[in-house]
Amino acid sequence: QLQLVESGGGLVQSGGSLRLSCAASGGDWGFSAIAWFRQAPGKERVGVSCISGYGIRENYLDSVEGRFTMSRDNFKNTVTLQMNDLKPEDTGVYFCTKAPVFACSNSPRDFDLWGQGTQIVVSP
Repeated sequence: QLQLVESGGGLVQSGGSLRLSCAASGGDWGFSAIAWFRQAPGKERVGVSCISGYGIRENYLDSVEGRFTMSRDNFKNTVTLQMNDLKPEDTGVYFCTKAPVFACSNSPRDFDLWGQGTQIVVSP
């Protein structure tokens, strides 16, 4: 059964960098859209970035523009989220997720498989 496994979270100082990875386990995701969402403490889960089944990237947060970059490798069934110049407001749990279709979305309801999440804490 297909599962998504995230890695790469941790504690970092403001201005630092982290690279998150998500790998498919037990199968492959084919042409499904894959996205990163994040959830800050006490807040709703929001979309960060998504790459469609055809390789089109969509970014959903103005606050991370120019700092976060998502990439996708369909041969390895992995996605990454390179996060630079991290800020305390980037703190939260980051989730990798798969849609049942090739199109991207910034709504959590449009995704049918979620990883367990990886915690990011950015200290001032």
